[in-house]
Amino acid sequence: MTEEAEDKAVRKKGAGYQGVLLGGFATLAAALLVLGNISTSESIEMRHAEDLQASLSQVLPAELHDNNLLDNRLSIEHDNEEVIIYQGIKKGQTTSVAFSVAGQGYGGEIKLIMGVKANGEILGVRVISHTETPGLGDGIEVEKDDWIYSFNSRSLANLPEDKWHVKKDGGVFDQFSGATITPRAVVKAVKHGLDMFNRHQEEILIHKVEQKV
Repeated sequence: MTEEAEDKAVRKKGAGYQGVLLGGFATLAAALLVLGNISTSESIEMRHAEDLQASLSQVLPAELHDNNLLDNRLSIEHDNEEVIIYQGIKKGQTTSVAFSVAGQGYGGEIKLIMGVKANGEILGVRVISHTETPGLGDGIEVEKDDWIYSFNSRSLANLPEDKWHVKKDGGVFDQFSGATITPRAVVKAVKHGLDMFNRHQEEILIHKVEQKV
């Protein structure tokens, strides 16, 4: 083999080695990325479950159930939308339920979670997320104002249909100074939640629960 041919062979061998080395690094990087995604997704899912459990505990008092709320849930269809119902069960009986509702506020969607007793009375309502104006619309947050407590013990039976509005619209719920749209949206969303409960009450309270696996 001539010196030139030998030099070409060495260069070819070196290029092949570099290709294998780069391929190995790429495979290792991909594997680490997959493992990172798996670890992150598990962490995110766990955090989501913790946040949901915390929200549920605020609207479903512990004395009304002896089950893990995340383990007892069912799905119903209301107005062509799926609604996930979390059941509070005590001694084999559904005593209360919780579910999410949403309204369109001034700054965007307002997401809420509400708890309802088996007799249709509201146990509590809490804001999950919103983009309302700080200092005006954020009075719907329990940390900022006690306004959200005005729904406690309300039901379709003890508050007439025409009173489910803010006072400006002839109802019983206070509005915020300079921010009527926000409380109006929350009142409407909560009323919608009670309408849903009332329409599907038998299904919600008797429906066979889905056991989490």
